[in-house]
Amino acid sequence: MENSSAERKQQLALDIADGNDPSDAAKNPDGRTKLQGLFKQLSLLDRYLYVWIFIAMAVSIIFGYYVKGVKKAFQVAEITSVSLPIAIGLWVMMYPVLCKVQYGMLGGVLRQAGSLKTISLSVVLNWIVGPALMTGLAWATLPDLPDFRTGVILVGIARCIAMVLIWNDLAKGDADYCAILVAINSILQIILFTPVALLYLKVVSRGKGFHVSSWTVAKSVLLFLGVPLVAGVLTRLILMNAFGRKWYESKFLRFIGPWALIGLLYTIFVMFSIQAHQIVDNIGHVVRVAVPLLLYFGILFFGSLGICRWLKVPYPLMVTQCFTAASNNFELAIAVAVGSFGIDSTQALAATIGPLIEVPVLLLFVYIVGFFQRKGPSV
Repeated sequence: MENSSAERKQQLALDIADGNDPSDAAKNPDGRTKLQGLFKQLSLLDRYLYVWIFIAMAVSIIFGYYVKGVKKAFQVAEITSVSLPIAIGLWVMMYPVLCKVQYGMLGGVLRQAGSLKTISLSVVLNWIVGPALMTGLAWATLPDLPDFRTGVILVGIARCIAMVLIWNDLAKGDADYCAILVAINSILQIILFTPVALLYLKVVSRGKGFHVSSWTVAKSVLLFLGVPLVAGVLTRLILMNAFGRKWYESKFLRFIGPWALIGLLYTIFVMFSIQAHQIVDNIGHVVRVAVPLLLYFGILFFGSLGICRWLKVPYPLMVTQCFTAASNNFELAIAVAVGSFGIDSTQALAATIGPLIEVPVLLLFVYIVGFFQRKGPSV
């Protein structure tokens, strides 16, 4: 009996380390008690993540606005028009998540029944619905602010290949399926970003001054996804062969698990510190730009959720689908805006407002889907 209890405690610890939520908690009569116990065993960082994110955003804006030389210090080195400290934060943020992916199972995931349907749905939501929706909302809410409108449209065109891994992991989506969608979006981003951007910015919006090459997009994908992806694959391959799966999953993944959220908080701090003056000095325009972004994230996320529930998509796949559709590649949008219009341009400011809205909103969505998932298996 004591051994059985010890085994259950050990398994619960492994579930927490791997980011898994025991599925029986919502089904048992005492499920609420078990969920409360699980919540208490979460780390302080995990338990109050929304608090840390809001504190990081507030402190970074205050710090960047009142401390002289912050922007220059953080931009002392850049990679593809993105601050090196931000790039480091993105790598640290993505590395632990990519170490969790079971790469040997990806082929089997692709061969599963219905995988073509769900992947096709993702492509439609990301590359047809997303850019068109953002362009329409930008024109409807910012008709008199063409430069800000351009930055907002760039955010809608840049599909997410980084932050979605964090949101998916927090909401307990399917990590393997998420890795596949990220890989597909990465390839499509290299092929489609430039023509789609030209369509919505030059043809539909009749804008001027926009120029971006496919190589600019490819560099962004290789740097911000390729580097941590290669590191994750090599780490998993080398350490599992050297120390075995049990040690890797119970020790190493538990050790590097907090890095993802620490990297997220660090990235938020650096990014908002750099743009603090732009945000504060243009607070009225920032509020206006927030309107199409809020509508966009809400419509795309809950629209995807409704479609997935109508198609009876299982919860882990549904979560991955929704966050992939609603997330955006802010580092690419910022890099393109800076490269095309300049670092102090209003287009770049609008692109920076993207993550200012996206981070707290998608974190809220994580809590919403988690709440409903605990209510019952039908959600």
